[in-house]
Amino acid sequence: MGNRYLDRLYAKRAELEAKLELHNARYCFGNEEVDDGTEADLRQRIADVSKEIADLERERSI
Repeated sequence: MGNRYLDRLYAKRAELEAKLELHNARYCFGNEEVDDGTEADLRQRIADVSKEIADLERERSI
């Protein structure tokens, strides 16, 4: 796995973070329907991608 895979992971994490921000903004404007587990799912996916990034970066530094 090279830099391209790591770059894709960074892009995926940024995309998920943007979706989370949008989700939170919708909630702030009173859209009660957004409280459907989406926030927890996005946070978990961000954590998973972040862990994979950290693991790859750690491997590269060895």
